[in-house]
Amino acid sequence: MEIWTFLLFFLWLWKFQLGKVKLTPVFYKSKAIIIILMLWLVYIAFQCIPLPISVIEWLSPEAAYLHSLSSIDGTTATFATLSVAPHLTVISLLKSISYFVIFLLTVLLVRRDKRLTWLAYTLVFSGLFQAFYGSIMLLSGMDSLIFEKKYYLEVATGTFVNRNHLAGYLEMTLAVGIGLLISQLKDSTDVTWKQRLRSLFKWFLSGKMLLRLYLVIMVIALVLTHSRMGNTGFFASMMIAGVIALIFKKHATRSTVFLLVSLLVIDMFIVGAWFGIEKVAERIQGTSRDTIARDEVDEYTLNYWKNYLWTGSGLGTYYLTFPKYREHDIAAFFDHAHNDYFEFGVETGIIGLLLVGSCFLLSLWVALLAQYKRRNPLNRGISFSAVMALMAILIHSTVDFNLQIPANAATFMVIMAMGWIAYYLPHQEKRKRRRT
Repeated sequence: MEIWTFLLFFLWLWKFQLGKVKLTPVFYKSKAIIIILMLWLVYIAFQCIPLPISVIEWLSPEAAYLHSLSSIDGTTATFATLSVAPHLTVISLLKSISYFVIFLLTVLLVRRDKRLTWLAYTLVFSGLFQAFYGSIMLLSGMDSLIFEKKYYLEVATGTFVNRNHLAGYLEMTLAVGIGLLISQLKDSTDVTWKQRLRSLFKWFLSGKMLLRLYLVIMVIALVLTHSRMGNTGFFASMMIAGVIALIFKKHATRSTVFLLVSLLVIDMFIVGAWFGIEKVAERIQGTSRDTIARDEVDEYTLNYWKNYLWTGSGLGTYYLTFPKYREHDIAAFFDHAHNDYFEFGVETGIIGLLLVGSCFLLSLWVALLAQYKRRNPLNRGISFSAVMALMAILIHSTVDFNLQIPANAATFMVIMAMGWIAYYLPHQEKRKRRRT
């Protein structure tokens, strides 16, 4: 992923040098988040840079202590890093740079409404493939065509190992599909029942019905994951984003209201009843402190965080550092915190958490502004997608680590960039007027 991402970026730079591509208006308008993302990269690089041991003792006494344990022949190290395992943090830094480049390429290459539509449909088709593959493998009993499936044998996982990560991916791609569907809605001028019947048949034969079918298949796969927070995050974010959309659009059309209600009723009750939403409900009802070890993991992670409060132990070092803090009641190996907020906190400290959090909140604010101010249907639909997807992952991240999975993190960055594009992409008609 990193190699292909960097190659694409160098190709863009080469074309920019030749004058074949230009910086886009969205790029100039997105300077705030680009600066914050660059500060994040500088901060992670700072965690890897050897500093005088006295500086490390002042910034992170626990990191200085761990580095002292690795001294040779009892000699005290004169230099150390904030990261307890700088080689792991360098690996995470490279991934972070690739995510940043993905964000840049999105705002640089999506210059027209048509490209924004293509990008949205690409994400929908990607989610549709995951949904179709995961559902067919589960319902046919074949498990997998790509590799031998060892875990989550009775639920859909797609090409992911963990069902929760398929659920997280489907949450985001479903949000994009719903936004596309909203962008295609039009005010109805039908008066007689014949006109309404004719319009209904046209709708069934149009591309909207096909897109709606795609969404149904993706919801089926989401239910088949039996992911508690995945399903909760999807339906909760859809309701929240739907209410916001109706409030911002003061005179909501009947078609918009009907679509949002049908998504909830049809997908939750009809599709869910056929494909096992009751099993998801049973898992939610059975959730307690006695049946899940994640609560204890969260408690021990907080103890871990206390020792690295401001600067963290180094991005990517959770699985190496956490075993020191877990008690005997946690026998399993945890490579991630099952809580993105805690993992970013313990690895990058309060400083890193503020940088990451400001990126997410600023992008959510921009997407909300696009919902409120833009009048172009495509921009409003994509802004709905961004609001819903960001909220879904922010909800899901309280109990899982979707943002630690490259496929989901990269997709999250693309959708985050789409929120900025939805707000700042100039309307094509206005651009034509400027040219004339």
